[in-house]
Amino acid sequence: MASKEQEWAELHRTIWQIANNLRGSVDGWDFKQYVLGILFYRFISENLTNYINDDEHRTGKKDFDYSKLSDKEAEFGRADTVKEKGFYILPSELFKNVTNNARNDPNLNETLSAVFKNIENSAKGTESEDDLKGLFDDLDVNSNKLGNTVEQRNKQLVKLLESI
Repeated sequence: MASKEQEWAELHRTIWQIANNLRGSVDGWDFKQYVLGILFYRFISENLTNYINDDEHRTGKKDFDYSKLSDKEAEFGRADTVKEKGFYILPSELFKNVTNNARNDPNLNETLSAVFKNIENSAKGTESEDDLKGLFDDLDVNSNKLGNTVEQRNKQLVKLLESI
């Protein structure tokens, strides 16, 4: 098992590598916002997936994998999960699945924008609404800072997703 120092060093190396991959295309401060925003998106996606999978595995469904469910099948757990976790992410909108499809998504920027809105909206009317409101506001996936065209922006977003 890795020590905290090893984990921090690995995280630092990973972020530095992402910086090198995107060097020159995104300003330093903006870059931090994108990296931290996407890292957070990955974290909450994995956290939610593990939470749901662990719960299903405890009931004896050892092969259950939330990330492989259809969105329709996943809706059954929305209300309870939002009560427990404070938010919800459909399987198609999980970091893992968005990243796997990123290279083939000509509207990746719009896909990510919708995912971030859906995560925030999943908390509407709940105690966690204020915590999630505007959470991804600084992560403008349609910004010219990522590129002048949608295609250029999406190339940068693919690099970012795949690096993280």
